[in-house]
Amino acid sequence: MKHGDFTLLAKQYIHRPGYSERVLRVLMSHTGADKSPFTVADVGAGTGKLTEILGELGMKGMAVEPNDAMREEGMRLQAGGQLFEWRKGFAEETGLADACADWVFMASSFHWTDKPRALAEFHRILREGGHFTALWNPRNIEGHALHEEIEALIRHYVPDLKRVSSGSHSHMNGLEEALQSTGHFGDLLFVEAPHHVDMTKERYLNAWRSVNDIQVQAGPELFERIVGEIDRVLGDAETIRVPYKTRAWTVQAR
Repeated sequence: MKHGDFTLLAKQYIHRPGYSERVLRVLMSHTGADKSPFTVADVGAGTGKLTEILGELGMKGMAVEPNDAMREEGMRLQAGGQLFEWRKGFAEETGLADACADWVFMASSFHWTDKPRALAEFHRILREGGHFTALWNPRNIEGHALHEEIEALIRHYVPDLKRVSSGSHSHMNGLEEALQSTGHFGDLLFVEAPHHVDMTKERYLNAWRSVNDIQVQAGPELFERIVGEIDRVLGDAETIRVPYKTRAWTVQAR
């Protein structure tokens, strides 16, 4: 397994949490999507965790995903229903037509891109005055003893762990500058809100199995040992309340 290659993880993605609907509704008000139908492009859509919510909120458009296994899983799950057309494409080369979207999203995936090329591509496919939102959904574990214990456990086994896909504060340094660095976008708005997801023990463990960067750095044998240790820490718990914080950065096309 390599960094950013989710081919072997596609089937586990169903166990991941969705994004905060509260954050998305705030952004709909900001962009005007709450007043008129918006066509959106969910780029790096994965298996459609965000696509599904966008469809439920009344938006339609295109779900663009480069990884065949992830895209096929999203199509199998019918993420976005009949409101979204699934396509193969990349952030830097979506394959979409000029000025075809009012809003472009990248959910937990913008960090994998060549940012200047991706921003130029998003500007191309956006209509005049359209918006781009990069958002993440990191665990919000501070002050939650169980989740802090699990985090410490992972660090014990992989002491030099370097997280890649987290949307936490420590990983977002320079993001605002990067979003406005090419001159294609301005008028930045940042929104965040906590939420939680109640998971069965099985789902919680499988959500960990969908994580790419830890598996790459730990290796398969050590990673399964880590999952076994998490299982041990959870004990007989039937339900785990997992705290998250959706964090979203939105810029408007110039």
